[in-house]
Amino acid sequence: MSFHASKANGVVLVDVDGQLIVGNRQDLKQKVLDELEAGERRFVIDFVNTGYIDSSGLGVLVSLSKKIREQGGALRLSNLNEDLRTLFELTKLDTLFEISDTRDEALSSF
Repeated sequence: MSFHASKANGVVLVDVDGQLIVGNRQDLKQKVLDELEAGERRFVIDFVNTGYIDSSGLGVLVSLSKKIREQGGALRLSNLNEDLRTLFELTKLDTLFEISDTRDEALSSF
């Protein structure tokens, strides 16, 4: 499990490789918060290589979304597989997050 952050067109891209679970959610949170503290305001979290997100992973995404919005920023999610998209729909989190099918779609939504 790893997180990789890069920047494109003034947007911080965070790739989630593997699973977003209780054991690593703080790593993702810290990476995004560090970028937020450095002045970044636009974020895309890409789940193209993610197979599973547990409840604590969902919780950290909600927490990050709130913090980013409080700072005047925006968070987009991209590349949710069918299972993850269903999870977001069942939990009604698809109404909280702007979810794009591709990274490029998410980038162009800003």
